[in-house]
Amino acid sequence: MGNRGMEDLIPLVNRLQDAFSSIGQACNLDLPQIAVVGGQSAGKSSVLENFVGRDFLPRGSGIVTRRPLVLQLINSAAEWAEFLHCKGKKFTDFDEVRQEIEAETDRVTGANKGISPVPINLRVFSPHVLNLTLIDLPGITKVPVGDQPADIEQQIRDMIMQFITRESCLILAVTPANTDLANSDALKLAKDVDPQGMRTIGVITKLDLMDEGTDARDVLENKLLPLRRGYIGVVNRSQKDIDGKKDIKAALEAERKFFLSHPSYRHLAEKMGTPRLQKVLNEQLTNHIRDTLPGFRSKLQSQLLALDKEAEEYRGYRPDDPSRKTKQLLQMVQQFSVDFEKRIEGSGDQVDTVELSGGAKINRIFHERFPFELVKMECDEKEMRREISYAIKNIHGIRTGLFTPDMAFEAIVKKQVIKLKEPCVKCVDMVIQELINTVRQCSNKLECFPRLREETERIVTSHIRDRENRAKDQVLLLIDIQLSYINTNHEDFIGFANAQQRSSQTNKSQSSAGNQVIRKGWLTINNISIMKGGAKEYWFVLTAESLSWFKDDEEKEKKYMLPLDNLKVRDVEKSFMSSKHIFCIFNTESRNVYKDNRTLELACDSQDDVDSWKSSLLRAGVYPEKTVTVESESTTTADNFSMDPQLERKVETIRNLVDSYMAIVNKCIRDLMPKTIMHLMINNVKEFINAELLAQLYSAGDQNSLMDESQEQAQRRDEVLRTHQALKEALAIIGDISTTTVTVPVPPPVDTSWVGGSGRRSPPPSPTAPRRMSSGQRPAPRGAPPPPNRPGPLGPFNNTADSPQAPSRPNRAPPSIPSRRPPPSPTRQVPP
Repeated sequence: MGNRGMEDLIPLVNRLQDAFSSIGQACNLDLPQIAVVGGQSAGKSSVLENFVGRDFLPRGSGIVTRRPLVLQLINSAAEWAEFLHCKGKKFTDFDEVRQEIEAETDRVTGANKGISPVPINLRVFSPHVLNLTLIDLPGITKVPVGDQPADIEQQIRDMIMQFITRESCLILAVTPANTDLANSDALKLAKDVDPQGMRTIGVITKLDLMDEGTDARDVLENKLLPLRRGYIGVVNRSQKDIDGKKDIKAALEAERKFFLSHPSYRHLAEKMGTPRLQKVLNEQLTNHIRDTLPGFRSKLQSQLLALDKEAEEYRGYRPDDPSRKTKQLLQMVQQFSVDFEKRIEGSGDQVDTVELSGGAKINRIFHERFPFELVKMECDEKEMRREISYAIKNIHGIRTGLFTPDMAFEAIVKKQVIKLKEPCVKCVDMVIQELINTVRQCSNKLECFPRLREETERIVTSHIRDRENRAKDQVLLLIDIQLSYINTNHEDFIGFANAQQRSSQTNKSQSSAGNQVIRKGWLTINNISIMKGGAKEYWFVLTAESLSWFKDDEEKEKKYMLPLDNLKVRDVEKSFMSSKHIFCIFNTESRNVYKDNRTLELACDSQDDVDSWKSSLLRAGVYPEKTVTVESESTTTADNFSMDPQLERKVETIRNLVDSYMAIVNKCIRDLMPKTIMHLMINNVKEFINAELLAQLYSAGDQNSLMDESQEQAQRRDEVLRTHQALKEALAIIGDISTTTVTVPVPPPVDTSWVGGSGRRSPPPSPTAPRRMSSGQRPAPRGAPPPPNRPGPLGPFNNTADSPQAPSRPNRAPPSIPSRRPPPSPTRQVPP
């Protein structure tokens, strides 16, 4: 073969193929291989049997090959066969090989013509074969038989495409000579995935069955539908020969005699036949493996690195060793504790880049959601003044009071403080929900041990629920403490003397804030009409005075600016068809907010984003809408009366006092709530996981049962370990091969440039015509052998019987293979 240093390449790929076939599809690697493609009864099986020199493939009606057959031919002094699924068993009787193929096929596909993409691996050792690996694929069929589904043709096509679409796969396209080459199923499929013809080798079978007076010379000379690697013709045994048990050696002799004696093929006899095809495939596959080896090694290395860490974890686990189980249990609980603390406290690793979780989510609850819920509990101005006026009048009773009563202030303050219970309890609920979510996220690493995961979640969640009651009791106690004593001597309380100046100071502080930017981000305006383009996404900028939006985040093209005066926020129910969460902004004076729209509907991707934006609007003074009941609404309307100036002054004074004192209470509650929850719940849960979880697990029952693996995990561990070992072996095997050897280059493209519009087309050369040469090439002396490694019509194979490179025919509708040969005519002479 002239390539001694590469002789081990094909056995190398055979070993890799065995290794990866034993682990299924875990290693998605494209091994260099040859796929045999052809229609039903094209002669694929006969070609393979001629390679082996034995009858070993099943025959009969319907699809003979119903599962891909990976056939590995290995040159050896002795002759036997073995299957990958029957390791250690040698088959010396090839009738038994056929029976085993049938039995293994039926085991997976059933006995009634079903198909399956799971391959059968067969290795044949023989002194009569060259090292070669081929994949025999199911023949393309048109009509379903037996239990085959109606789309059997598409299923077979999809299965074939799984193999031949890979760049590392050579395509052996088998076409019978007694059919139209233009309608060859094999060539059509090959052209779809290999339009340049870099990977396709044509095989023409049944040359002896052509009608008398016709031949396939144009095809074999690579003139009709030329392929870069050319065509090779073979003559297989007929069905009568097979039924009569004709010896394959005799069939190969008959094939040789056929080509030497046929007038149309005798000049190609050295380039035709099964031995020639076997040698060509050996050379082509060896060269193909050499070319793909560097990329193949890189792919192996990357997959090995990806599995290293996981394989190392699995390697230390022994399911039948109690001490190993105990050690694994300790490690898993410790890892759970570390993960929980990292998610709460924050860390550089295991960062979620998709959404907030753990400690970040709890922080958002403390400083955005909770203040927002506090503000929602506040009364609006009209309702507050009405309550104060009633309190003042009811305290004075029948008498007309001269002074502003303290009791009215205390009554209103206590009513406002009681309203804080609901947002405080809701804050505890939100934190608990996030803690439980964090526990579930951390327990994902325990999914390989279902019982351990279940018990861990149960124990920790139960502890969280136990702490929930204590935390809520403490929170309510904080509110009761605030109710027990109204401290009017607080240093931040304005007192009666300064109550009148409160409103003017507030206005000044609000104006001093200026146009400070509070928030920026993307939002979707949801209520733009379809006529104007429908919902669009804009870049929003919220300041203390206005809400503006731009075309993009560069803020160069401003679309609109909305002043915040008299604006409020309202929740909008999520529509059935929309995946976004919506809220809207409206004007309390029933004016249009945006162009002709009374409301501005804004959409976010999640409810968390909606809550965050509402909190930001709250900081800008845009409050949520108050829900007014029908009863209170009717009461307000009925009791709508004007107050005298003296009462107005008293109401204003108490209103300012209530605002001042509630600001103190709110500040205290906002400070104490996170501290209370952190102490009673979050820190306590962390300590419980660190100190008590392991003891609770041990007291829960049998520790061995806790560490029972799931079936999926056992399969995964076994698969990862076998894959990792196979990859290591593959890299070791490849490392032993030297690729610095003499190889043959890929055949050049088929030259069709001679077919010109202005030039005169020359007919095909006759056998006696002089050889057509390229520019600068001198004719060889008569009888001298051709130069080595000269590309021929079938590719650059090292041989001493290359035929001349014939020009291609013009691009026109190809005739069928059985065509009568025209009389030879002289060719155009090319000057040396």
